Amino acid sequence: MQSKPDGIAIASADRFAGVVPDEAAAVRARQAASRAGALVPIVTASGFAGLGYEIVWTRQLSLTLGTEMMAVLGVLAGFFGGLALGAFALDRLIRRSTSPWRVYATLEAVIAVWGLISVRLLPAAGRALPPLLGTEPSAALLWAGSLALPTLVLLPATMAMGGTLAALERMTRQARGAGRVTAGVYGANTAGALAGTLASTFLLIPALGFSGTLLCLVGVNAFCALAALALGPAATKAGVEERRPERIRDLRLTITLFATGLLGIIFEVLVVRLAAQVMEDTVYTFAGLLAAYLLGTAAGSLLWQRSGRDANDGNLRGLLAATAFACIATAVLAPYARRLVEIVAFADVYGELAVAIALFLLPATAMGALFGLLAQRVSDHRGSVGTAVGINSLGACIAPLVAAQLLIPGLGAWTALLAVALGYLLLLPPGRSALLWSAAPAVAALLLWLNPAPSLTRVPAGGALLAVREGPMATASVVDDAAGTRYLEINGHFRMGGTSSTRSDYRQAMLPLLLHEAPRDALFLGIGTGATMVGGAQMPGISVRGVELSREVMELLPWFVNPAPASRPLVTVADARRYVAADTGQHDVIIADLFHPALDGSGALYTVEHFEAIKRRLAPGGIFCQWLPLYQLDLPSLRTIVRGFLDIYPDGSAWLNHYSVRTPMLALLGTRNGRPLDTEALAARLRDSATASVARPFGFETPLDLLGQYVAGPQALAAFAGDGPRNTDDFPFVTFDARRNVRALTAAPWSLLLAVTKDIRSDPNELLTRATEREQLGARLNAYWAARNRFLEAGAALPGDPRGAALIEAASPGLIDALRLSQEFDPAYGPLMGMARSLLGSDRAAAARLLRKINEAAPSRREARDLLLREFGLRNE
Repeated sequence: MQSKPDGIAIASADRFAGVVPDEAAAVRARQAASRAGALVPIVTASGFAGLGYEIVWTRQLSLTLGTEMMAVLGVLAGFFGGLALGAFALDRLIRRSTSPWRVYATLEAVIAVWGLISVRLLPAAGRALPPLLGTEPSAALLWAGSLALPTLVLLPATMAMGGTLAALERMTRQARGAGRVTAGVYGANTAGALAGTLASTFLLIPALGFSGTLLCLVGVNAFCALAALALGPAATKAGVEERRPERIRDLRLTITLFATGLLGIIFEVLVVRLAAQVMEDTVYTFAGLLAAYLLGTAAGSLLWQRSGRDANDGNLRGLLAATAFACIATAVLAPYARRLVEIVAFADVYGELAVAIALFLLPATAMGALFGLLAQRVSDHRGSVGTAVGINSLGACIAPLVAAQLLIPGLGAWTALLAVALGYLLLLPPGRSALLWSAAPAVAALLLWLNPAPSLTRVPAGGALLAVREGPMATASVVDDAAGTRYLEINGHFRMGGTSSTRSDYRQAMLPLLLHEAPRDALFLGIGTGATMVGGAQMPGISVRGVELSREVMELLPWFVNPAPASRPLVTVADARRYVAADTGQHDVIIADLFHPALDGSGALYTVEHFEAIKRRLAPGGIFCQWLPLYQLDLPSLRTIVRGFLDIYPDGSAWLNHYSVRTPMLALLGTRNGRPLDTEALAARLRDSATASVARPFGFETPLDLLGQYVAGPQALAAFAGDGPRNTDDFPFVTFDARRNVRALTAAPWSLLLAVTKDIRSDPNELLTRATEREQLGARLNAYWAARNRFLEAGAALPGDPRGAALIEAASPGLIDALRLSQEFDPAYGPLMGMARSLLGSDRAAAARLLRKINEAAPSRREARDLLLREFGLRNE
């Protein structure tokens, strides 16, 4: 027998209680309004927690599974798949429950309990998977493993999340006594998700780390559960649905729900991919883009609820056409996004958020209204929105895979936006008006396809774009400037090296390889232009292997290095963290390249856990070298990295690569078992003819040339770093310090370098362990280091970019000062002699004056004195 409707049951109770029906109705109306108003914070808080969990969990999974595209796709599929499964599995329970309030409270309790368990379970499960996958898993295996981990480990929580919207929708209907509340509930829930995105990224994780943020979210779930129990009416038979739910017999509605979930997430992936080419691509960039998408979705759903329109085919056609047109509008705006970013650059991340809103607001608003309409249709048929959530989530589950593996490689991200718009038009219900609705968007898409947008890659003035590889992870390009210097750029503006830095790149490999007494195996994490890895391969008797995240970068290596097949290093396309965790071999030297700390994902390569994993891969006596780009770091991040490094490598030391103030870099070196430096072994290696033939062209002739790059040992580094946080997997300080690291790019590139050399006093007693070494080299090194620091100060003080005579006049005093401090300091002596020779053809008197100063500063060196005698017949008396 069918149960009575809620209103009849309550009216019967009123008569038995002696309450006048009109007064009772007024009381019930006030109670319903109060209950409905109190539901708003619950609905928004549920969305807040859901997006907070998604952000934390996906970032934790990326630490162990890596940031390779197939791993990212697997994680997203696992998360959306759990939501879909929960929406389907719990729909019947929620529909038939006598108290959806209790069901909802139970779901929130399950999420809270599993959120608490995930604090320990997820990192532990993540650490177990990489060794099972191996260092070079197939794309299918990597995707399957990345899908299985979140699906299995997080399934109780994601399934419960999949049922919360349906429960909230039914609770709201019961509280308000209104049938059409679906879009409003979805909009309020999405507004909460927007708040969760911003709060988690900008406040909670930077302050509390991942574990602390999860505990906060558990508290939000507990609030939702307790509030639902407190507000919910007692369970009665009247709570059962008054009609038998219908199946969704409309195949077109099912297809439309699935396709809109697919197309909506594809659109999000494509816009994020395009935005990465013009924005800073930090953790805050992604959060801003996601927030803009959620803002539009929430606004669209709430506007649709407020409009009170019917969910008929006419309105469906209008919303589908509006969504298509909005996607096309974003395609029109995308080529100008770089200009927008430049205009609002003064506003830091808030400027990026404004650009994200410009790209996302219109399409996401239309998508939010569209889902509100479709979900209302399903709710009208079945008395619950769960099936709509499930079907839509299934489309979202495969959307990233379709975008990354089909659309971006096949069409390119920008052209794929037009394909998404076409997809929405194909969903229009058939009818005469469908042609009218689709005409304008279709014509606009055709015109844009015939006149495609220009490349977002910036080309230097007078230069050219030589090659481009667009992939799902990055757009890699080769450009040259007016002087013919070639550069590798990622996403249109991150420069990863070029032909002008080949000497420096080679030296990055030689420093740690020369400090090891007898290296045989070297592993390079991060390839860039390939010059560092190829430089290491030139050293005699060394087997070299490289690991590079981006296949697009690998395809462009021949533009910069092209070693003979016999000496070509082996390169694996893989995430460096996952590779190290899965590797079972041991290496004499491991060299980690320069990773831009502000880039989303790079901060994970500077964590304590990663440094520890690398130490396990070092052979006895092995050396790990982590290069740091001082021109892309701020001081707090540098000190945090140093603290973590010293935790794992107590014998850690810091070294410079070269003495350029334009692109200064610092190496942190640590050994597996604290083996001290043997200067006699170093001298023997440099005397070896095979080694010397490679090292001498790059300035390494004597031990002093190499030891002169030493900056600090463990005691000096510890004093410099001080007390403070470490950059760990659970507390990713560097990743969330991206705003300051981005601002560091606008400061003078030598700012941090000079701060380091002023704060640290290099001590030969920390470098040289034997008394005889200290006697022979201690004083010479102190003088050399003083000359080096004066040389760096002089370089930083140069005004602008002087050339010719202006350069000689500006630079020579500082170089003379450096030479006076150490006559052995070749980086000053060589340029000074070059200046003197260049003056011989234009101003011989100035050349003679400069040669005298050089000879006075370094009387033990004969070259200046001999040139004075030969050219002027003068002695420096």
